[in-house]
Amino acid sequence: MVSPFQALQEAQSRGLDLVEIHKKSDPPVCKIMNYGKWKFETKKKEKLNKKNQNKILVKEIQIRIRTDEGDIKIKLQKAREFLAQGHKVKINLRFFGREIAHKDLGFKLLKQLEERLSDVAICEATAKMDKRILFLVMAPLNAKTKKTKQKVDISKSEKKAL
Repeated sequence: MVSPFQALQEAQSRGLDLVEIHKKSDPPVCKIMNYGKWKFETKKKEKLNKKNQNKILVKEIQIRIRTDEGDIKIKLQKAREFLAQGHKVKINLRFFGREIAHKDLGFKLLKQLEERLSDVAICEATAKMDKRILFLVMAPLNAKTKKTKQKVDISKSEKKAL
C-alpha cells in the first residue's frame, strides 16, 4: 500500500495521471494512467457499441372501416417494406362518429389484414380496443434486421383479393 502523496509524485514523474477507480472502498483504489487517452478510448467503444446496436422501431399504419381496397393494398405494401427492414408494424383502425357501433367489422378487417401479412409477420398483440381505436401489432418473422431498403412485391393472394 502506497500513500496518496507518493502515488501522486510517481504519476507526475511518469507524466501520467492518478485516477481514483473505486471511491467507496476503504482505502480508496487508484490507478496511474493517461486519463485523456482512457476517456477517448471509452467514448470510441461506446460509439462502436451504439453503431452495432439494432434499433427496432414500431411503425404505424392508419386505416378506417371505409378505407377502399386499393388504399389498403398500398398500406399493406408499405407494411411489408417496414417488416422487411426489421421494424414492427402497428395497424390502427380508427372509428369516427357512429362507426363505433360496428366494432365487429373492424375486428373482421384487422383479422383479414393479419392473414394477408402472415407470410412475412407474426401477430405480436392481437386486436385490442383503446377508446375509439382498434389496433394490432405485427412483428417480422426473421430475427435479423435488414438495414437496406427493399422493394416488396404484392403476393398472388393479395392480387386475387383485388
